[in-house]
Amino acid sequence: MEKNVLITGSSSGFGMYSALELAKCGYTIFASMRNVEKQTQLMEEAERYQVQERIHILQMDITDEKSVQQALEFFKKQNIHLHILINNAGYCEGGLIEDLHVEDYIRQFETNVFGAIRVTQTFLPLLKKSIGAKIINISSVSGMIGMPGMSAYCSSKFALEGFSESLRLELRQDQIDVSIVQPASFKTKIWEKGLENFQIDRESSLIGSIYKYANQSYQNGDDPLKVARLIVQICNSHHPKLRYPIGKGAKTLEVSKKVFPWKWIEKVVHNRLNV
Repeated sequence: MEKNVLITGSSSGFGMYSALELAKCGYTIFASMRNVEKQTQLMEEAERYQVQERIHILQMDITDEKSVQQALEFFKKQNIHLHILINNAGYCEGGLIEDLHVEDYIRQFETNVFGAIRVTQTFLPLLKKSIGAKIINISSVSGMIGMPGMSAYCSSKFALEGFSESLRLELRQDQIDVSIVQPASFKTKIWEKGLENFQIDRESSLIGSIYKYANQSYQNGDDPLKVARLIVQICNSHHPKLRYPIGKGAKTLEVSKKVFPWKWIEKVVHNRLNV
């Protein structure tokens, strides 16, 4: 049976590649984005793979209740069944805690956490009408460990992890599977935007080390297509797991956090940052 997928944040990165890979596998994609003018790259790639008829652009700002409700009304009026929801939209707010304002944390949570919650709650009634529905939340290895210079982003991903665990347990009786994808460093625009926020113009050996390490991680990042193809596997799975760490060092970090004492992990982090 043909399945419909709603993906948030589809204009670039994991969202865009997931839309393309799923469309190539026969899924019908509703690629949502805050600014539909940014659909150009997605649709050009869709034409190249001849899957443009399977991808429908949907305007939706996940931080705006009215916008999300309008997207829901579109599904209802068109009598569109929803089988899979992929909460992908997000960004990284970089910077030391002493340089950030509370408002920065609020904006970070509004997108990465409350946006995912808002979309999930809004579209859950549609998902419950589909047999074997799935929700896939795109988290990060930053949801496993708090790193210096990334407190806003890490704390938002920790919150998304907790939300996803509770959601999976609650929806088990409805036969809706909830999974979390935890990418390490991949070459997406999220890191470019996150690095822009670092105040590297002031004297700070720590922030200089963090910026250098983060930039190196981005330059050495994996191909985002790997994450998109993992998402296809999850969508095709009859019994998907809760967590899927992916990328360089992701699985090692998952095991290390469970096995080694914090002081060891702390030492490794400081050694890598040369501080």
